[in-house]
Amino acid sequence: MATTVRDIDWASWAPKDVATLLFVVHEGRVLLIRKKRGLGAGKINGPGGRLEPGETPLEAAIREVEEEVCVTPRLVEHLGELRFQFVDGYGLHAHLFRASAFDGDPRETDEAVPHWFAIDALPFDEMWADDRLWLPRVLAGERVVGRFVFDGDAMLDHELS
Repeated sequence: MATTVRDIDWASWAPKDVATLLFVVHEGRVLLIRKKRGLGAGKINGPGGRLEPGETPLEAAIREVEEEVCVTPRLVEHLGELRFQFVDGYGLHAHLFRASAFDGDPRETDEAVPHWFAIDALPFDEMWADDRLWLPRVLAGERVVGRFVFDGDAMLDHELS
């Protein structure tokens, strides 16, 4: 059982799922969601989800935001990738995006409750443990690449560049 980033052969690592996170930033705030179901249910996170067959990460990111909070992100940029390995065997490869504009008004759906948060007052205590390490950088427009090992909600190890 891998408990550190170095325990994993990342060159041959294959995730179970490829997914996206897209952060809409507007007037010093970021649109986050409280997830109602799935991985991280109950936590605050960015909108996003798994790619559908034939979909690019960008297409999936935009679709997921539209489905989860009823807005269409615009001026979207790809800002990195995160790889998560859970000790139970689950692996997830997440593409990170930031949008600096959007159309529509955020609304609650059966998947998520949208909330705007000031970028300098993010609710890290209600988020995944890794978010505090990379999210401020992505919101500032920086590119990040990270690898993480989790046991349930607990982050065991990470590597971030």
